[in-house]
Amino acid sequence: MGKVHERIDGRLRQFVEAQRVFFVATAPSGSDGHVNVSPKGIGGTFAVLDEHTVAYLDITASGAETIAHLRQNGRITLMFCAFEGPPNVVRLHGRGRVVSMYDEEFAGLAALFTERRGARAVIVVDVTRISDSCGYGVPLMDYVGERDLLPQHMGRKGEEGLRDYRRQKNQRSVDGLPAFDDDAMWTDRPHGETAKGLA
Repeated sequence: MGKVHERIDGRLRQFVEAQRVFFVATAPSGSDGHVNVSPKGIGGTFAVLDEHTVAYLDITASGAETIAHLRQNGRITLMFCAFEGPPNVVRLHGRGRVVSMYDEEFAGLAALFTERRGARAVIVVDVTRISDSCGYGVPLMDYVGERDLLPQHMGRKGEEGLRDYRRQKNQRSVDGLPAFDDDAMWTDRPHGETAKGLA
């Protein structure tokens, strides 16, 4: 039987913090456009900030759908499933905001995470609805280990390589919405200047 909770605390907080993968869902405004669902599972990139706020580190990748949608309308849902132990599914509905690597707030938030290679932003979610359900339909699966491919791959690119990659891959969503176009304003930075919190 599903239940709505007032806050992320106690057993609920322990559950979401223990999951090795979660899913992020966003969508553009209106009746057109693509709904996006992204798996997140890199250790050390998720944090519960308080009873109504969570955050995760957003690592440079081939798309930027979540960023585009949040900048347009802010709607977001995070889903956590128990793949081992008692069945459970937790959904955190809320309003998300993008704290870019170039924002003043970024360094303090990034310090919450143990993995920061290739970071482009922190996604902060003000949670407005917290619910769980039985999870009876979710299969039991064994955790084998971290792949460590994305952070390692992005870390090898270096700062300028990451900016070039984001300029090519991250400036627009699949629907043409502005996404992570923050690097554009930093083209003429003095040589050696680094993004906040990533030096």
